[in-house]
Amino acid sequence: MVSVKLDKVTKRFGDFVAIRDITFEVHDGELFFLLGPSGCGKTTTLRIIAGFYKPDEGSVYFNDRLMNDIPPYERNIGMVFQNYALWPHMKVFDNIAYGLRVRRVPRKEIKKRVMEVLKLVKLEKYADRYPNQLSGGQQQRVALARALVVEPDVLLLDEPLSNLDAKLRAEMRFEIKRLQKMLKITTIYVTHDQSEALSMADRLAIMNFGTIEQIGTPREIYSRPKTKFVADFIGETNFIEGIIDEIDIENNVALVDTPLGIIEACLSDSSLKEGDKVICSIRPEAIKFISEKGAYNSVRAKLVNIMFFGAYEVYITEANGVELRILSFDVKIPPSKIGMEVNLFFKPEDVILLVM
Repeated sequence: MVSVKLDKVTKRFGDFVAIRDITFEVHDGELFFLLGPSGCGKTTTLRIIAGFYKPDEGSVYFNDRLMNDIPPYERNIGMVFQNYALWPHMKVFDNIAYGLRVRRVPRKEIKKRVMEVLKLVKLEKYADRYPNQLSGGQQQRVALARALVVEPDVLLLDEPLSNLDAKLRAEMRFEIKRLQKMLKITTIYVTHDQSEALSMADRLAIMNFGTIEQIGTPREIYSRPKTKFVADFIGETNFIEGIIDEIDIENNVALVDTPLGIIEACLSDSSLKEGDKVICSIRPEAIKFISEKGAYNSVRAKLVNIMFFGAYEVYITEANGVELRILSFDVKIPPSKIGMEVNLFFKPEDVILLVM
């Protein structure tokens, strides 16, 4: 088992700084995600771990071994690329066996390991087919099998599901996570897809403009984002600007003056003080319909639109120039008429205060 550590890694391409002071550690057997928008530096980070790029500053370690000057072929990594990178003139068996042949593994052992990994990815009947005779999902499984057959210490995946349709992506998420947990391989997975990261990761790092904004479990990052970018990028949220009017240290509560009136929020950041400008982040599923407007955290709004998604509905409301989105899994509840007035409520613990 191998852990991977990056310590203050920086990479430049000319005058462009692709990543700056990247620091994190991936534990033995962990499924770790690098998540962020296009151009944020996540693939550059992965390629530094793989050895395709050398860091201009900082260090990369596998366990306690410094890897900065170790070439890719000596790192014992398996890599799955976005475009699969299968040899079109080779059959499935030969595509998977390629890495073993380069390593001069005996022929009998190659056949044994290739057939084992084909069974693992449920493609044992496709060994004699060419890549163009396979579906996108099957090609993805071949690429994964090719990475696994060399028995890597670290598995690296760069947007591996981006070329698949939505239903197949969901199926492959389950398969990749199943295999990773069964084999207990330290795995680093790059994606811009929030649902992939939230549903699969043990932990994830949110990247933006070449830096890391936050590291944590999916639940931690979704429930307690530390910046506006993280709150906005992970899932959907409602942002309401305001100024802290009063802080009750004893009860760990802040009262925030906003266009919707006074909002009561749990005080999660002890550095905040009265008079600070903040943004209240409230997830759509945290807002509920109520029969009568109350004091704090109760809003009278107008229903602007309704979007039906089968298992849930999204309600778009407007109050004093502020748009609020509400997600409800109870699709039978009122309101059901656009234009009607509604009362909304959210709990103080569901209000996340972010510094502006």
